[in-house]
Amino acid sequence: MTPRPQSTVRAAVLEAPGKPLRIESLVLDPPSAGEVLVRLEASGVCHSDLHQAEGDWGDAGPLVLGHEGAGVVEAVGEAVDDALLGRRVVLNWMGPCGTCDACGVGREWECADTKALGNRLPDGTTRLRREDGTDVFPLLGLGTFAEATVVPATVAVPIRDDIDPAVAALIGCCVSTGVGAVLKTARLVPNSSAVVIGLGGVGLSIVMGAAFAGASTIVAVDRSQEKLERAASAGATTGVLADEDDERTLSAIRDATDGGAEFAFEAIGLPRTIELAIRTLSTGGSAVLVGMTAHGVRASFDAFDVVDRSLRLLGSNYGFTIGAADFPRYADLHAEGRLPLDVLVERRIELSDVEEAFDAMRRGEGARRVILYSGGS
Repeated sequence: MTPRPQSTVRAAVLEAPGKPLRIESLVLDPPSAGEVLVRLEASGVCHSDLHQAEGDWGDAGPLVLGHEGAGVVEAVGEAVDDALLGRRVVLNWMGPCGTCDACGVGREWECADTKALGNRLPDGTTRLRREDGTDVFPLLGLGTFAEATVVPATVAVPIRDDIDPAVAALIGCCVSTGVGAVLKTARLVPNSSAVVIGLGGVGLSIVMGAAFAGASTIVAVDRSQEKLERAASAGATTGVLADEDDERTLSAIRDATDGGAEFAFEAIGLPRTIELAIRTLSTGGSAVLVGMTAHGVRASFDAFDVVDRSLRLLGSNYGFTIGAADFPRYADLHAEGRLPLDVLVERRIELSDVEEAFDAMRRGEGARRVILYSGGS
């Protein structure tokens, strides 16, 4: 099919770290060979977007933020199957190259040659620009804080049509990151005990993953009572309201896990909570670090204790996600009532509300706020 002409889209643009996002009208060029144009229905507002906005991950701009999106394929470039037209898709922000050694052995979350981490399409360019010709780049190659985006066809993963677009968008990042950390990174086994520290969208997804995997004890930890209640609806068996004194928090967690947990998941990305997660483990336990820190952040642990008690420290990037396989699976599990992903949606907002969503995130309030575009429900 011949790609449609260039169009204009409303988008939330970060000019430079520390500056408020600005809603602009941008030119979106049509898809080139191997690409598709996706009319977005929904985009989650993720803490990674806030990291980028605050400069934690480098001084890049101008950028259209957003990387947690779902929508409908509206146009395809050359060498793309027309069968994708009209399909609801979830977007994979890793943008794996498909040819490096990691991709070759099925570990695309470790892709060495992806251009997405540099906020580029595979050819190193962008399809977004201002009227004066200035290039505007899409965060992680997606830029879902916009009404539409052009992406490689390989990252637009079709899913079933009966999934709420707000939920579908979250499958693209927080669901896959959290559920995958349990099922694929930790490989949690039934009747295990698990602690989840931090109950944002990723933490709640970890809780759901642990419940789905058959954990007998799931201790949810956060400073917010409202988040503890939300975690209970996601499958947590016990809630611990975090104390200013980490020793008191640790004592409460140990009481709830009969001395220590077999698995501890850290979903915030702070040295303090990373160190706490390691200390909650029973002998032979695994600490799974899921929360993303700013660049250069360090945490410490008692090296003798880690060796003496045979503890394991695991990093989990993107829940070891293989989008083409995992996105449809998680969508199916949700449709079957086995992953209650609706719990993640705190509020449905408009594009102009993104800065308010960032402020709520800074305050540690709620789960995921999801931008809905025209056509989203």
